[in-house]
Amino acid sequence: MQGSMKPLLQLSNLGLSDPLGRHQLLENISFTVNKGDRLAIVGPSGSGKTTLLRLINRLLDPTTGSILFESQPLQQFQVIPLRQKIVLVPQEPKLLGMTVHETLAYPLKLQKLSKTEINQRLEYWRSQLSIPDDWLERNELQLSLGQRQLITIVRGLMMQPTLLLLDEPTSALDRDKALQLIEVLNTITTNTKMTVLMVNHQLELVEKFTTQVLKLNQGKLKQ
Repeated sequence: MQGSMKPLLQLSNLGLSDPLGRHQLLENISFTVNKGDRLAIVGPSGSGKTTLLRLINRLLDPTTGSILFESQPLQQFQVIPLRQKIVLVPQEPKLLGMTVHETLAYPLKLQKLSKTEINQRLEYWRSQLSIPDDWLERNELQLSLGQRQLITIVRGLMMQPTLLLLDEPTSALDRDKALQLIEVLNTITTNTKMTVLMVNHQLELVEKFTTQVLKLNQGKLKQ
């Protein structure tokens, strides 16, 4: 941390037990993230990576410890405004059976953005990730898994969050498209100071992306 700049996100001694309290899913997790950082979270399957993202997005609440976002406890934020600032893009695309255009525009319509603003964002992010015109009127259910994953990422980017959480965003993408996504993420974090936390197991992509790496194993941070 440089000078007096406060971290965007601060986790302190975070812990999460299963509902019965028999198992510790996450234990003593502490780290900070500054505005514009690109943080990769790596570790074996079942180590708690997705659970950690869900805690930051308040889909779960911790058993112990605290999370500060913009210097405020996460629990002090109303959930809907918080999830407009902290957007989680899940590994498995959530589909509503809409056209691609409709599914991209849907979250922004809920925010009462104008049609002009929605279309401007759609065109910008569509061009950044080379989404073809002819996808827009197709039903999203007709797309391949990789295409659906890409559309879900574009939808998250269109919301222009302060903090973007990506859970294995390249798992269904080919190498060229995955590298293109990493290049776009690197550019936007530099130019707009959007902050990105990404769970990813592809080391080549992690090396091209990250300013910081967190290693999780069995719910604990490893050096």
